[in-house]
This record gives sequence, structure tokens and C-alpha cells, in this order.
Amino acid sequence: MLRKFDYFVIFAEMRTGSNLLESKLNMFVDLQSVGEAFNPNFIGTPKTRKVMEVSLLDRAQNPIPLLEKIKQPSQTIHGFRYFHDHDPRVLLPCLLDLRCAKIILTRNPVESYISWKIARQTGQWKLQNINRRKENQKIAFDAKEFSEYLTQIQNFNLYLNARLQTTGQTAFQLNYEDLQNQDVINGTARFLGSTGEIEAVKAKLLPQNPVALSEKVENFPAMQAELAQIDRFNLARVPDFEPRRRPVISHYIATSRGSLLFMPVRSGPVETISQWLAALDDVDLSELLTAFDPPALKSWQQAHPGHRSFTVIRHPVARAHYVFCTRILSTEPQQFSRIRNILGRFFHIKLPENANDHAYDLAAHRTAFMQFLRFLSANLTNQTNIRIDPNWASQSQIIRAMAYNAHPDMIIRENEMDVYLRALALQTGYSSSAKVAAEPSHTPFTLDEVYDDQIEALAQTAYATDYTTFGFGKFK
Repeated sequence: MLRKFDYFVIFAEMRTGSNLLESKLNMFVDLQSVGEAFNPNFIGTPKTRKVMEVSLLDRAQNPIPLLEKIKQPSQTIHGFRYFHDHDPRVLLPCLLDLRCAKIILTRNPVESYISWKIARQTGQWKLQNINRRKENQKIAFDAKEFSEYLTQIQNFNLYLNARLQTTGQTAFQLNYEDLQNQDVINGTARFLGSTGEIEAVKAKLLPQNPVALSEKVENFPAMQAELAQIDRFNLARVPDFEPRRRPVISHYIATSRGSLLFMPVRSGPVETISQWLAALDDVDLSELLTAFDPPALKSWQQAHPGHRSFTVIRHPVARAHYVFCTRILSTEPQQFSRIRNILGRFFHIKLPENANDHAYDLAAHRTAFMQFLRFLSANLTNQTNIRIDPNWASQSQIIRAMAYNAHPDMIIRENEMDVYLRALALQTGYSSSAKVAAEPSHTPFTLDEVYDDQIEALAQTAYATDYTTFGFGKFK
């Protein structure tokens, strides 16, 4: 019978029952877990010197040979336990390997946290003889410490699930309570490819603290109050259905003489900052460095030690109005004529036929802009058949995409850019800095003429992620 898997990994955390699961799987004649094979502090167990003839020193230099030995096909299916802080060099190879069986073991994080605190306090991490059980004093629940602990394990599990989903794999999910069910243990073994089955036997490892949480925590009422504030269902999360983007490196702009790199967010003050960079170097706009690709960007970074990169974000209402005026209202050949027509036909946005359309007054502009904001709300949640154009895509997604190749050292808000751009100039060796020119008004009507609470509310709905991420308040 051909096996589906060559080896297995148990993804778990401390105090989730991974020792108990490992001991039960090792009762099967054709299964063998070799412990925490990639723990940075030891190999296998704290008392083990070698795993499969590989020493801790050898594994620290290169963990792949040990991984290859574990996965080598034999009559026994080998595996190991892996926690979030183990050697990261083996994590991705395992996750991408379809011949590696994945078990994800979880436990109520409050219970595992308290168990970890007790074990750290007593120094007893395993219990095989009840007479050797160390009595412990109650531990103190630390809300900040627990929050960090919870975030750490949640982020790791989110990463695991994302990798498995994108590679079309399914992990075998186990909970701490499942470890007491022998049928589940036999089912786990069958999943791994074992041909054996074992009867229920008393495990060598014993529960260390089989009492209620109230008897383990000295500040139990305070713990209850703190836990009540945790948003278990993530109700405060801002839904984000906007597709991930790739950075547009070709639009990056660098000074020809200095060490400043501007990473533009479209529909921001791009022309204004380009002019400022040119004035800084006392050159024409054409002499600024543009049209980067990844190798050229890397070469520029290496050639400019001490360089600073930055981007400028614009208030969502102002940015949406800029897009509306320059891309949608405009009938120039280079603008979005097809999208403009679709917005008129299917979204009933009444747009002027040309720049001389006198029927398009201030009231018509306000109404059309409000309808455009409603369109953006639907478009940015993937509810339209129109592309999410980078000119109006959320700024948080655009900046997230930048991280593929370079992180901006500074994210500057448009209304503060004069001060912060001067600081960047001084940091990169300029003795003086050109003043940032005022941004021109957008026609046919300015945002100040149409802005009110209703427009602000529509913008906050469309760009909820940007408001939350960057802390934007009302436009004025």
C-alpha cells in the first residue's frame, strides 16, 4: 500500500499537550516522533544530544540534512514537533511539501498560558509520577503578557492556515481534549499512514494541574474582567475585501544627486513633490531618476548608503475628490472614458458632457460626487465589475504592496509634508530645503465648496481601512 505521506510535523505550542500526543503516537510500531527536532535551544529533548545522528551544532549550522533524514522513506514514518519560535529555515519547506503530513494541535489559550506560567514557576514541565508532583502557589494573571502571548500564537496559526490554503492542503486538526479519546488517536495514526491500531492504555504523562482555573490564579476576578474585554469574534475588525496589489516600482522617483526616494501613492501630491525634489537638486524634472525595475532599485539603494524613502498620503475625501475631478469628470483622451460611461449608464451618475456644460452646477457636482463615493464603497469591496484602479485603491493596500521591494522610512500626511520633507532633506545631507509648493485646486469646484458631514460619512464607509490604519479624522 502506497503511503500518502513520507513524514509528519505536529504544529503546536508549549503546554498544548504536544508531549502527550507524541507519546501516544510513538506507541504505534510504524510511527516515531523525534521531539522538538528544531528547537533553537536543544535538539529533540533537553537531555538528547543527537537526533538521527545529527548534533545540535550541526543542525544549527544547517537544519536541512536533519529534515532530509526525518523525511527519508522507511518502514517507520518519522515526524517532529514544531512551535512558532523553532528554526524558521525548515518551516516553509515543510509547508510546501505535499508529502509532509500536518497536524495542528491547539488548546484554550487561557489554559495553556496559565499552565505555562505554572510550569515556569515550578520548573516542572512533565509529570510521570504523581509522587513527584510539585505543589505550586497560585500564579498572577498578567493581561499585557497574555495579550502578547495570544497575538503570537494567533499570528502563527493564521500563517499556517494561509500557506495550507494557498497550496491546497488540509491539516489534521486536534484539540487538547481530543488527546484523551483513543478513537481520535487511532484516527490520527491512520491519517499519517499507520497500519496499526492500539487499545486505550494509560499514558505515561499525567495531567499536572487538574483543578479549576479559579484555584490556579490568584487574581481570578481581575482575569475574568480582562478577558471580557477581548473581542473574541473580532467585531472591531474592518472588513477588507480589496485584492492584494503589487508595487508599481516604475513610478518611484529618486533624486539624481542626493539620497531621497519618493514612493508615490497615486492621486496624491505626486507632481508637487516631484517639483520639490527637482528644486532640491536644482535640476529639471527630466533629470530625476524614474522608471525603476527591481534590479535598478536595488542598485540605487546599494549606491546610496544612508538613503531615505518616503511616501505621502492624502485625506481619503480629498483623494476621492481629486480622482473624481481629474479622472472621471475630465473628457480628455487620456482619462477614464470607458469607466466614465459605465458610471453614467449603470450607476446613474450624471456627469457633464464637456467642460462647457453649464447645466453642471455646484449642486450637480455635489450629487455626482456623492454617487461616486457610493460607487467606491461597492468597488473597493469587489462588488462591481469595474477594476479597482490604483488611482482610487485604498492607500493602506498600496503601501502594503510597497513592502515587496522596499519599505518607506516615513509615511507623511499631506497637510504636514512641508515640515517632514524639510527634515528628510536635512537627514540626507541637504543644507537647505526648497519650500513645498501649494497644491492647485481641482476644478470645476473645490472640495471645500461641497464638503459636509454627509460626504464625510460616505468617504468613511468607502475607505474605512484607511481611516482606521492612518488615524484620519474629519477632513475639516
